[in-house]
Amino acid sequence: QVQVVQSGGGLVQPGGSLTLSCEFSGSIVRIYAMGWYRQFPGKEREWIATVTSFLDTRYVDSVRGRFTVSRDNNKHTTWLQMNELKPEDTAVYFCNADLQSDQSSPSSDHWGLGTQVTVSS
Repeated sequence: QVQVVQSGGGLVQPGGSLTLSCEFSGSIVRIYAMGWYRQFPGKEREWIATVTSFLDTRYVDSVRGRFTVSRDNNKHTTWLQMNELKPEDTAVYFCNADLQSDQSSPSSDHWGLGTQVTVSS
């Protein structure tokens, strides 16, 4: 089994910063891509950032230059550093990892439970 502990989030003023973290533990053979998604009320979950096992990163246009995704392959952890936050960044944020938990099984998606980020004055 794989456990996911997601932390961070909360209330921040516009222009402020927050860091989200997500640690995967348990039966892990290999973690491929790790990513972050967010979900606005009444909307579908949307992808915002990915970091590969080779530390290549990609971002959705709306966060590029403000958010930074990173990972530690030894700690099975990913972070999302969010700067210059805007009210429209208010959402529930989820971490994700494509990981292999068994040598004989293909990789699959594992999700954090989500954390609320609210940007408001």
